[in-house]
Amino acid sequence: MSLRTRAILVAGTVLLFAYLATANLFSAETRRAHWWLPDNAMRLGLDLQGGIHWVLGADLDVAYEHELDHMKGQLVEQLAEEQIVPANISVSEDRILAEMATPEDALRLRGLAGETQAVRVVTEDGNRIELGLTEPWKRDVASKGLQQVLEVLRRRIDDPVNGVQDSVVTPQGEDRVLVQIPGGQADRDAARALLTVGGFLEFKIVEDQAPTEELLRAKYPQGIPEDREIVFEKDRTTKRVLEALLVPKAPAITGDYLDDARVAFDNQQRPIVSFTFNPAGGKIFQELTEKNVGKRLAVVVDRDVASAPVIRERIGARGQIDGRFTSQDAANLAIVLRSGSLSIPVPIEEERSVGPALGADSIRSGLRASLVGLVLVAGFAVFYYRLAGGYATIALVANLVMILGVMSAFRATLTLPGIAGLVLTVGMAIDANVIIFERIREELRSGKAVRAAISTGFNKAWITIMDANVTTLISGLVLFQYGTGPIKGFAVTMCIGLVTSVFTAMVVTRLCFDLYPGERRVTALSI
Repeated sequence: MSLRTRAILVAGTVLLFAYLATANLFSAETRRAHWWLPDNAMRLGLDLQGGIHWVLGADLDVAYEHELDHMKGQLVEQLAEEQIVPANISVSEDRILAEMATPEDALRLRGLAGETQAVRVVTEDGNRIELGLTEPWKRDVASKGLQQVLEVLRRRIDDPVNGVQDSVVTPQGEDRVLVQIPGGQADRDAARALLTVGGFLEFKIVEDQAPTEELLRAKYPQGIPEDREIVFEKDRTTKRVLEALLVPKAPAITGDYLDDARVAFDNQQRPIVSFTFNPAGGKIFQELTEKNVGKRLAVVVDRDVASAPVIRERIGARGQIDGRFTSQDAANLAIVLRSGSLSIPVPIEEERSVGPALGADSIRSGLRASLVGLVLVAGFAVFYYRLAGGYATIALVANLVMILGVMSAFRATLTLPGIAGLVLTVGMAIDANVIIFERIREELRSGKAVRAAISTGFNKAWITIMDANVTTLISGLVLFQYGTGPIKGFAVTMCIGLVTSVFTAMVVTRLCFDLYPGERRVTALSI
């Protein structure tokens, strides 16, 4: 490739990234109004643009109660296998309360409890036994419960389609979750709405209905059967009850079988939520709808009926929920169903708003630090390496331009630690040039001609530069993979800076040497 072609390609690459970086100089409205401006700009993190800081408390007592319900079911099944029926067994707060018919039955229940690692006998009085969770099992339940909350919140709040981008969801202590959400009030309201929805989706066949609960109960003078319950379809705006429905307590199928849920529109362009079951769920749903053609199917979300359409024919693995939604309601419901249910309540215990003024000061300080660092490094390079130092300065400026261009192109998030990473990159980017220049000096001292010394210096420095930068890049990738929020911001800036610094040192600086001295016969090199 000719020198002119290489110069055009390198200059074009740097100018392209400079063009992409200019998006950060204009507002989103200005960029949309002018077609020739780039579309994407860097996003700012919570510490730079402001936002909200939440501390959520995970109600682990609910997790313990769910676990006790599960253990109660297991014990009842084991007793039934031995044809033992408890007189009464129930869960109350943090205990399983069991009354057995005979002392022998109570002794057998005690034995079954002892065979598990989950429950222990708290008190025993004749045929009455109280069981509670063992401490190791409680810790395991708490840990799993908190991890489930974290996973669900991360999928909901940081949803790539309708969530709040660049949010931070991380554990704080043993029973709390830290949530940081950058952006305006609309983003905060959307996140708060996602927090208040449990996400329990159930499909139940409607057995009876009436305009009000009173009229429905009047149909059953002996009372509603124990295995049945009343659910309500409500107006989503006024919360007024539109219809009371009698359904089984046990759902025919739940949202655990869902494979996907997305916003769609019906024939009248009203927002709905379309869903797809996994293969196992699709089979169950097909059998359910085939057996109940002509009946109504209640789609229950968090104990409220979203819709109760009539089953016209057998339905496959795909279906839809039409609940008189607004577009935002449908989007939120799709996120909730796609991410799973919050089995543990997470009330907001602490809420703080972070203003953007601090962020503006941080950006100004970061830019000032970057410029000061650039000037000092460039001044030292020119003083110590003379003309070669000038080439290093050109590469350093190109490196900064490319970092900003790459981050803008991929809409990377700039945080306060990210600015620190940018300042650090200014100092690190000169390292590759220093290695190259020192190798060239060694070759010149050994008596080689200028052109040969330059060529050998770049060739021998290549392995050292790659070794140093690859090891640092691995550290940055680990920080990005396992870090959260600001740490990720630092890792992104550092990793991009490492790649661009190698490019500018090996390509831009080499191009400068090829331009001068290039093919000229010179007896000395300003280095």
